[in-house]
Amino acid sequence: MTAVKLDGKLASAAIKAELKERVARLNARGIAPGLGTILVGEDPASQIYVNAKHRDCEEVGIHSIRVDLPEDSTLEQVLAAVDTLNASPECSAFIVQLPLPKQLDTNAVLERIAPAKDADGLHPCNLGQLVLFTQGELQVPAPCTPQGIIDLGRRGGVNWDGANVCVVGQGATAGRPLSLLATRADVNATVDSCHIGTRDLAEHTRRADILVCATGVAHLIKPDMVKRGAAVFDVGVTRQIDPTTGKSHIIGDVDPDVAQVAGWLTPNPGGVGPMTRAMLLVNVVRAAERQAAERNR
Repeated sequence: MTAVKLDGKLASAAIKAELKERVARLNARGIAPGLGTILVGEDPASQIYVNAKHRDCEEVGIHSIRVDLPEDSTLEQVLAAVDTLNASPECSAFIVQLPLPKQLDTNAVLERIAPAKDADGLHPCNLGQLVLFTQGELQVPAPCTPQGIIDLGRRGGVNWDGANVCVVGQGATAGRPLSLLATRADVNATVDSCHIGTRDLAEHTRRADILVCATGVAHLIKPDMVKRGAAVFDVGVTRQIDPTTGKSHIIGDVDPDVAQVAGWLTPNPGGVGPMTRAMLLVNVVRAAERQAAERNR
């Protein structure tokens, strides 16, 4: 057996084509969706991510607003930037790129974002809605990585309905919200939520029809930890420096040999990452559509 590749690049291209049509319909009504980004400092990985998000916006016709602040910015300066985008009619939704410098209170910054403009789906009010409302269409932005994982699986033929899902890693942007999203009625999965304190991790992972690993521990998941034919999503990222070239490359949480056991497998990079960015665009367009609907009431 060789696993079917769940190609995030191909799936994200299809999503962008769909969004392009929705943006055109909004433009025809005089509405221009806009994404804002706030980047504090000069972290190389964060700069790469933010640059990519602005390129994505240009590709689908979304207006973008970029706010770059110095590394030594105070909390008051960052909150002022958040307030500016909250008030901007040109900004449908925005993100504050994480991680923030150590002197800043991340929770205070995220809580300052207007929930309706929360492009990442990480505001406590929006996460609270994810907890409370388990049926019907979710009326708030959902976290991008979990949305991307579920959508990528569906597009690749993975059946979430009734599946036993093992989520390894309970980070705020991936594992924890995925556990919530996967148990909503429209996904209807059963979730086994694992973390650093889990005893005998392999006992849990071997039961899973769908295995999602988001820990940042390189090659944590070995072939003997995977149920034959399972769908495996490799979310974690470890950057390793090549001692010869000095260049860094990405290593995922899943050992490449898992491809000989799994039924489906995401590449890393090129799997979940492009879908996360695509879902950010989805959240922006949905925000613009909701705001237009409210104005017409």
